[in-house]
Amino acid sequence: MKFSAKTKITAILSALVLTAGLIGGCGGGAKDATPADVQGTVTASGSTALLPLLKPAQEEFQKKYSKVTVNIAGGGSFTGMNQVATGAVNIGDSDVAIPAELKDKGLVDHQVAVAPFVFVVNPSVTVENLTEQQYIDILTGKITNWKDVGGKDEKITIVHRAKSSGSRATISDIVLKGAAFTDNAVIQDSNGAVRAGIASTPGAIGYIDAAYVDNTVKALAYNGVKYAPENVLNKTYPVFAYEHMYTKGEPTGAVKAFIDYVMSKEFQETYVEKNGFLPMTKMK
Repeated sequence: MKFSAKTKITAILSALVLTAGLIGGCGGGAKDATPADVQGTVTASGSTALLPLLKPAQEEFQKKYSKVTVNIAGGGSFTGMNQVATGAVNIGDSDVAIPAELKDKGLVDHQVAVAPFVFVVNPSVTVENLTEQQYIDILTGKITNWKDVGGKDEKITIVHRAKSSGSRATISDIVLKGAAFTDNAVIQDSNGAVRAGIASTPGAIGYIDAAYVDNTVKALAYNGVKYAPENVLNKTYPVFAYEHMYTKGEPTGAVKAFIDYVMSKEFQETYVEKNGFLPMTKMK
């Protein structure tokens, strides 16, 4: 079969176009974005439990991405989720899963770490351990004096979080299992404020993210088990929550770059445990 010169030229041109397309599809297309290409402002609000992890993430990320500014605020998990749902911020940080009333808002979940929570008391308290039932009885107001759980005759003062707090929701779910907190309590707006309130109030008890535990308060055991990372991993210590960074739709640009950095092997292996959290990769 003979081909005309015109047909041969057309075939050659078609082959060249196809080859160019294949080369482009194998990685020769648009250049991947580099830190120098990413710019803008990232805003996040919500969980104060997550702040000890996001602060170093913010600092290290901005060193790599010099054209990006990351602004992080607290306010509580439910505040963060509501603000990202309305578009007030780019990221809603939370200790809890998306509640029913926000499930139709297009929120996308990015789980970034595991946050253990610890019950702490003022150093004046002589008790070292409480059972789950004793925690329930104290938090619901049934027990109001430390002598009733093996301590000295001292009034129990509960210092904890507002209803907008994911930390409070975690304790309600894992410890109280549906029972209601007593209203006879001092309410603070952050983990740091709870710790300060307990440290300055003899007989006080409350719960804080493990990252906030220091020598101004005393950590209690839970059902005889003290908090330690290995006790979360072997499932003998049950008081922990998965930490979420929610976005409205799939993130892009600087927002995606920041979340990707927090979830990166580099950050997870270097900063997560050092700041009182557990990497997602270690949870089974």
